[in-house]
Amino acid sequence: MRKRVPITEIMTKNLVTLTTKDDLVTAEELFKKHRIRHIPVVSGNKIKGILSYTDLMRISFADAIDEDEQDVDTMVYNMFTIEQVMVKDVATVPIQATIKEVAQFLSVKEFHALPVVDGDELVGIVTTTDLVKYLLEQY
Repeated sequence: MRKRVPITEIMTKNLVTLTTKDDLVTAEELFKKHRIRHIPVVSGNKIKGILSYTDLMRISFADAIDEDEQDVDTMVYNMFTIEQVMVKDVATVPIQATIKEVAQFLSVKEFHALPVVDGDELVGIVTTTDLVKYLLEQY
């Protein structure tokens, strides 16, 4: 296994992002369309928070109701803003970080995605899935 491999080799660079002006219905559509579980919330190129699909599920009645599920989701989503639901105190990693450093960090935390920043500018995102795929490629 190679050592000191930069996180830039496995991070997602073509980001799907939201702003605090977007709504949760839009967020859910993006999660489903792109088959992702985490979306950075930005203002320009600066990270303001991160929204996970789990965050949406926490406020949704989707698991409790089968009929007219979409209507219920929309009603519930309209009761909250992205800013109310997103995680605001976001841990980030610098663009210079290595895959090993990120793996060590995520192994002790309770979240599964880290925005990658160059200074204070968002340049990518790395997830535990990215790390697992990388490790599998090594074998």
